[in-house]
Amino acid sequence: MTDTASAQLTTLAQALQAFERGDHTAAALSTLARQQTTLLAALPPRYSEVLLNLLDRLESSALFSEESCSFSQKDLVANLTMWVEKAQATLSAS
Repeated sequence: MTDTASAQLTTLAQALQAFERGDHTAAALSTLARQQTTLLAALPPRYSEVLLNLLDRLESSALFSEESCSFSQKDLVANLTMWVEKAQATLSAS
């Protein structure tokens, strides 16, 4: 299961990079992230909660212009990147 979880984490990290470049929409990134069920099952439950919360905020921020939204997309991307790094460390330790 760890190999599949690691592969799904790599897929998620690549999708996040594509979103940063403007190659993915927030909705596409969110959908892909939510489909990584093996990854989410391999991590402690809190990881799922945090990821889903960040994705919800990212989707909300995409509905508004940067100025009118209370969520900064840059901050959310930074938090998602941190989530990926912590998930990698957690998977490596297990």
